[in-house]
Amino acid sequence: MPDKSLLLESIHSGLTESVGNVAGLQWIRDLGGGDINQAALIRCKDQSWFVKYRLNAPPGMFEAEALALAEISKTGCIKVPEAIAWGIGIDTSWLVLEYLELTSGGPASLLGEQLAALHDVSGGSFGWSHNNYIGTTPQLNNRSGNWAEFWRDCRMKPQLEIAKANGFGGRLLDRGERLLANLDQLILDHDPSASLLHGDLWAGNKAFTSAGQPVIFDPASYYGDRETDIAMTELFGGFEPEFYSAYEAHLPLSAGYPLRRELYKLYHVLNHLNLFGAAYLSRCENIIDKLLAQV
Repeated sequence: MPDKSLLLESIHSGLTESVGNVAGLQWIRDLGGGDINQAALIRCKDQSWFVKYRLNAPPGMFEAEALALAEISKTGCIKVPEAIAWGIGIDTSWLVLEYLELTSGGPASLLGEQLAALHDVSGGSFGWSHNNYIGTTPQLNNRSGNWAEFWRDCRMKPQLEIAKANGFGGRLLDRGERLLANLDQLILDHDPSASLLHGDLWAGNKAFTSAGQPVIFDPASYYGDRETDIAMTELFGGFEPEFYSAYEAHLPLSAGYPLRRELYKLYHVLNHLNLFGAAYLSRCENIIDKLLAQV
């Protein structure tokens, strides 16, 4: 557990450089931070901020998140928390964000419309100017003009290599390598634009302000096939039918999406296997079997 007094000193120094005098900065209370990080509310006078932090975080994790938030924010398509400052104090990395009063419920159709607008922003090529993380797993964003190549080399192959290093070999690796060899067939005749993505869009990473403005956060952004974001929304559920109807009214999904959806889900299930363990192994193997049955 990080020493909160030392952590607050580090945050104070970083915030002072970013926004000026924050004398009297206080740690108000701990907040729910999810499975990966811890979080808290901090305050100086009448200004509050949300801070997320992690002991021995992977290098550059919060900086990459701040850059992704800025990339989404500058489009003006959908609200994200503003990244105020980030840094590391001794062994604990931290990221200070704009504090927003959020609720889980809101106008799902507006979220669909605004996500479609975000996906309409193109980066010209797949990948991004920065590598980042999906959870705490490194995510490669090497630029590519070929989507199938990018998905194989920067998404699927690294996850399978990590799974092997974690001891998940045998059938998973054998079938996974066969899937990589046949991946082009699964994305045959699919020529997506390089859309700006959230990258980790499950229901826990979206909310609404009290005024009904959709907000997305905790991104793992890059430029890629927009269907990957939609597939992630379907992996664990939590998105209303109105969300999908509004999205497709603006950007209809292409033919063949149901098959590609399984391929895109597989990336995240493999990541859960690598982050959280064997409980996800059979699900990974089942998805791979379903995909291989189509090649």
